[in-house]
Amino acid sequence: MPFRFARRLACLFSLAVAATSPAAAPAPGQVLVRLDTSEGPITVAVETKKAPITAANFLRYVDSKRFDDTSFYRAARAKNGSGNGLIQGGINRRMTRAFIPIAHEPTSQTGLRHVDGTLSMARNAPGTAMGEFFITIGPAPTLDAKPGYVGYAAFGHVVSGMNVVRKILAKPTYPGGYTETTKGQSIIDPPRIITARRVR
Repeated sequence: MPFRFARRLACLFSLAVAATSPAAAPAPGQVLVRLDTSEGPITVAVETKKAPITAANFLRYVDSKRFDDTSFYRAARAKNGSGNGLIQGGINRRMTRAFIPIAHEPTSQTGLRHVDGTLSMARNAPGTAMGEFFITIGPAPTLDAKPGYVGYAAFGHVVSGMNVVRKILAKPTYPGGYTETTKGQSIIDPPRIITARRVR
């Protein structure tokens, strides 16, 4: 009995350590960033090698702490009831926090794709992306570049915290919107991005 009890204790201890351990080391060409939000933490891997322009832009906002005290303000839910969609966050057009727009890096150039948990840049026209980003829930191939369509610039993916992402997607939204496209997508009580920091 004492041996079994000791072995059980050791097992429980190892599980506790695993639950509290930091995210695993990033793969070569990736940088981990932790977004501490009011709904819980989200850790993303930023593809500095595959999408160098877009990744450097995101990390510039992180390192200058310009994502601190911002929010996830948009929840775009798929209309087919699949539970898929995207959440958008960042500086939300606060120009005092913005750096100059960056060149567009299409998925046809980076080799990345909009799959479940992809981190990508929000923009108006290509070449206007600044400090707004989004995370996909479920695959979103319509956001990838294809002949005649430049798509959006994917530059990373979620490595932990997709439960938090889904929780944000389910937040209540206003019925109206800034445009017909964003109608019903503005979150009534936007979850805060408290801090955004590189994982050392």
